[in-house]
Amino acid sequence: MYKERIWLSPPHMSGHEMKYIQQAFESGWVTQGGPNVDAFEIETRRFLGGSVSCAAVSSGTAAIHLALRILGVGTGDVVICQSLSFVASVNPILYLGAIPVLVGSEPETWNISPKHLENAIIDCLQKGEKPKAIVAVCLYGMPYQIDEVAAIAEKYNIPIIEDSAEALGSKYKGKYCGTFGDISILSYNGNKIITSSGGGMLISKNKEYVEKARFLATQARDQAPHYEHSQLGYNYRMSNVSAGIGLGQMEVLEDRVAQKRQIHKIYSDIFCNDTQIQLFENPNKEFDSNFWMNIVIIEDANLKSEMESVFSYNNIETRPFWKPMHLQPLYKNYSYFGDELSNKLYEKGLCLPSGTGMDIEAIQRIKDCLISFL
Repeated sequence: MYKERIWLSPPHMSGHEMKYIQQAFESGWVTQGGPNVDAFEIETRRFLGGSVSCAAVSSGTAAIHLALRILGVGTGDVVICQSLSFVASVNPILYLGAIPVLVGSEPETWNISPKHLENAIIDCLQKGEKPKAIVAVCLYGMPYQIDEVAAIAEKYNIPIIEDSAEALGSKYKGKYCGTFGDISILSYNGNKIITSSGGGMLISKNKEYVEKARFLATQARDQAPHYEHSQLGYNYRMSNVSAGIGLGQMEVLEDRVAQKRQIHKIYSDIFCNDTQIQLFENPNKEFDSNFWMNIVIIEDANLKSEMESVFSYNNIETRPFWKPMHLQPLYKNYSYFGDELSNKLYEKGLCLPSGTGMDIEAIQRIKDCLISFL
């Protein structure tokens, strides 16, 4: 067995981070807010195309929580959310005492199904409960069915929160994910395409939403010479040090996206002639995933188990698919609209190493492992 482990998607430093961190230390501004935070917001806006405003916060989860608050979600309100996702997409709904309604996936992007979404909305309306928001996720970097979901949201006048935590650099019809929701969010957790050691970004074309996010994220302190608070706020603003790491990472973001897509090409070449293993691909030319994570669907349970064992023996990390929320103990009693696709993806899916820090030797180890297995 190899001693050096190949991890799934570890942080990959650029070498540019320390200059921004050093500036923060030299200035003494190591707490929340500051020049690095301002610059990180500006650089994110520039990358996304300049038509949005951005607020840097402590996590992607915090950004979703703030988005829900800004859209007026409160106790007893209904919020529709994609079931097949990480739990952070849904937990903030409970933070506010609201009620999640979970929606299953569709087969092309594995994201929220427009058909099941509309069924969920109609059911809510029949019960006299108009949803306050739709949380649509770009799973593993793949954009959801943006036009179809937007048309449904517009039809019923329901705002969209676009959870692009895993999709920085992904595009739909040439436009970047993070720009499609009424409010969108990004994540800079350590395993994401770039990291700020932790952190997130709230994004919107509505400047008032972003200004409200900054206000709520800094304990909702009112304009006064003393500490005056008329609303409930949170300690969610990003630190100047974390933003410095993010700025260093932004310098290599386009390279990281290109590297992710090159890793995907390697997997695509390996699996192209295999009839038992399906690699997650762009459904058509309108979708341009960053392939933050490479996923295979293995129909035969024994074959999947064998592949996991081969990777484990060679000291290479793999990971199961996200477990859908409607199967989680915390959410099993909430309404679910969907078929068995989400369950199938969870049962048959396997995440493969996709870190941009892998060297040629690591990539060759993975290739040798897969080729010998196949």
